[in-house]
Amino acid sequence: MSDLFCPTTLIVARHAEAEYESDLVSDRGGSLTPRGREQSKSLAESLRNRRLAGVWCSDMARAVQTAEIVAAALDVPVRVRTGLREFAVGELAGQPYSDDLFRGVVSAWLFGDLSGGCPGAETGFDIVRRMTVELQSMADQYRGETVLAISHAGSMRLVLPRLACNVTDDFARGRSVDNAGTCELCVDADGWVLRSWNAEPLDAPTCPC
Repeated sequence: MSDLFCPTTLIVARHAEAEYESDLVSDRGGSLTPRGREQSKSLAESLRNRRLAGVWCSDMARAVQTAEIVAAALDVPVRVRTGLREFAVGELAGQPYSDDLFRGVVSAWLFGDLSGGCPGAETGFDIVRRMTVELQSMADQYRGETVLAISHAGSMRLVLPRLACNVTDDFARGRSVDNAGTCELCVDADGWVLRSWNAEPLDAPTCPC
């Protein structure tokens, strides 16, 4: 079978648990906690038999640190890509963090309105566009192989269901992604299929090569 039709398996993981220098909202990357480092090691062990061809990650520090721990354990290269980062906070930077601060923006996205975003920052359409570019680039480069992307919960919940043909765009409504939790996709010439969410298998067609 031509490699044009040979599927790529993309495992997209949320970064491990992180801590931050301040309780004020920012786009800074954070740093893994001791628990986060253990989560990263456990993620690597869970993927040891998957024969990863590479690891790509957001340029935010918490994602880079997660990727470096996994890649070192599995002896694979890391590539840092800005397109995999979390949504930007824009003019909300500097405000005290609360659970409600982003609720309206994220809720609008999950209910299908991608026209807005945080004040002064990218829209939902922008996030879908730039993350899709990176994931498609991974799929093209690693045809027939399995690769890992380390990203962020907000971007993952917005983008991954919109890539997949077997779930609805609002699939992530009410569904979270744990720190170091994984979502698995298969992509070939026929499109994208979401095979698992937060490590829970979905009723999805298989993608034999």
